[in-house]
Amino acid sequence: MRKLVIVLLVSMLIVPALTATAADVTAPIHQFIDSFNKGDANSAFATYASGDIMIVDEFAPFSWSGPNAPRAWAADLEKEMKGEGSTEGQVKYGAPTRTEIMGDRAYVILPTSFVYRLKSKPMVEKGQMTFVLSSQGGDWKIAAWTWTGEKAHSPK
Repeated sequence: MRKLVIVLLVSMLIVPALTATAADVTAPIHQFIDSFNKGDANSAFATYASGDIMIVDEFAPFSWSGPNAPRAWAADLEKEMKGEGSTEGQVKYGAPTRTEIMGDRAYVILPTSFVYRLKSKPMVEKGQMTFVLSSQGGDWKIAAWTWTGEKAHSPK
């Protein structure tokens, strides 16, 4: 009887992770980007996993890690944008081009564009974001992400 209870408990933990869908995994990514676009930092920060986070982006210092990485990245982005005269930053995104789910971890690639104004001139950067997520307490959370893209230019 004891073995049966253990097997049932283990299966209750494993089956939800194995049956996760791409929609489940992308929900925190959409929330993060949509919250960023609205300027809702608290909602964006709520999408991150607990513990160490890793972020790689195109402006110095180029990488942020640790439990405070999201807040440090956001502060550095704000400083960078103000320093160069950038405003109205928005991330546009499409459907994932790749989603891998393995147990309580996931890997998602999302095509993206960062559109903004540089001293009132429209600018665009096309690229992609790659996310690593972990399941925590039954919810997917962002553990890491990176931006990879072309150099900013005027839209054609």
